[in-house]
Amino acid sequence: MTPRTTAGGNTQSMQGRSVLVTGATGGIGLETARELARRGAAVTVLGRNPEKTARVAAEIGAAGTLIADLAESSQVRQVAAEFRDRVGRLDVLVNNAGAFYTKRQESREGVELTWALNHLAPFLLTRELLPMLRAGDTPRVVTVSSGAHAMGRIRFDDPEFRRGYSGWAAYGQSKLANILFTRELARRNPWLQANTLHPGFVSTGFGQDNPLFSLGSRLGLSPQQGAQTSIHLAADQILVSGRYFVESRETLPAAQALDDGAAYRLWMLSEEDVGGASQLAPGSQSRGQQPAH
Repeated sequence: MTPRTTAGGNTQSMQGRSVLVTGATGGIGLETARELARRGAAVTVLGRNPEKTARVAAEIGAAGTLIADLAESSQVRQVAAEFRDRVGRLDVLVNNAGAFYTKRQESREGVELTWALNHLAPFLLTRELLPMLRAGDTPRVVTVSSGAHAMGRIRFDDPEFRRGYSGWAAYGQSKLANILFTRELARRNPWLQANTLHPGFVSTGFGQDNPLFSLGSRLGLSPQQGAQTSIHLAADQILVSGRYFVESRETLPAAQALDDGAAYRLWMLSEEDVGGASQLAPGSQSRGQQPAH
C-alpha cells in the first residue's frame, strides 16, 4: 500500500481493502468507518437500526450494511454468514460495538448483556470470520477495549454476574476479556495481526446513564479524536500482534491482562458459552494445545 498525503498529513491508503466495522452508526465506530472509507477501503458498517445504518452508510460512502443485534449469538452467526455470502472477502475486522449497563439485563437468549455484547460478540464474530481473514491481505482484527480493564477480574465461576451484579465490575471484566481474547487470538493465529486499544474518554452517548461516563462526555475527546487509535491499528504499518495500544502507542496493560493462562482459560470458557466447534483456520493453534506459562 502506498502512503498518500492529505490535509491531515501522511496517511496510509486503504484502497482495495475490505473492512467490517461493528457499532459503526455513532461515536468512534462511525468516525473509524468514515476515515477508512475516505482512505479508499470498501467498508461494511454493522448496526442494529436499519434506517440509521443505511443513513450512515450513505453519508460516509460505505460499500454496504449489515443489521444485527450482536448480543445474540444466533444473529452473530447469521450476519457472519451473510457477510461471507455477500462480500466474500475480509482484510480488516474492527470490533467496536459495546455498552455499559447500570442494572443487570439479559439478552433474549438469556445471557447477561455486558458479557454477551462486549465479549462474546467479538469473540464469536471473529471466530466465524477467521477463514475469510486468513485469505485476506495483511489481515487484522482490531478490538476496542478500555482503560477500565485495570479494575476487571474474570469471574470464571460466574462471568454473567448472576450473583452480586455491579455495572462497573461487569464492564471492567468485559474490557479485560477483550485484551485476553486478543492475546490468545494472536497466539493461536500467528498469520493474523490482532491488537486492542483504549480510545480514551470520548464525548459520545456511550454509558449516558452513568455519572462518570457522562462527565467524560462533557470533558472528553471528540469521537474523531477517540477513533484515531482504532484507525491507526486498522490502517497504518503495525509490526506487532496481541498488544494493547493507547493514543496510538503500544502500552502495557494491567498485570491481569498479561496472564496467558487466564487468556487460554477464557477462550475455552467462551467456546462453551457460544457453542459449536471453533472455526480455526488451517495452521492455527488447536484448541487442545495449552500455552506454556
